[in-house]
Amino acid sequence: MSVQAIQTNEALAVVAPEARLRLTKRGRAVFGTLSTVLVAGLLAAVAAFAAPQALASDSQGGQEFQYVVAQQGSSLWSLATELDPQADPRDLVAEIVQLNQLEGSGVDAGQPLAVPLRYSNNPMTASADELGLNS
Repeated sequence: MSVQAIQTNEALAVVAPEARLRLTKRGRAVFGTLSTVLVAGLLAAVAAFAAPQALASDSQGGQEFQYVVAQQGSSLWSLATELDPQADPRDLVAEIVQLNQLEGSGVDAGQPLAVPLRYSNNPMTASADELGLNS
């Protein structure tokens, strides 16, 4: 860099050249990554605050589950095929296991099992009130 001297009537003024910021390829990558992370964080915060909150419905306002009662010798597979003979029993068994938070696929005789809402009108289902589950 060279320093330029400018002579004026009163004094000799020294003027330095303008300093320019130069970024290397790695520096551009770092600033690009930082800006991307900041924008993503801002969008995540906006999405978290703007998302509607989940509200649990009470039994009077929401739809209640229907239940089937496991009989002696019945299995989830047999219950699934009785509920919907046209459906793949594996899918319905998986739904019942998840819905009832079962640890396995075994059931006990007399155990009430909630079924997906689409089977509410099935004649083999009963409401929680009919089974005495609402206390």
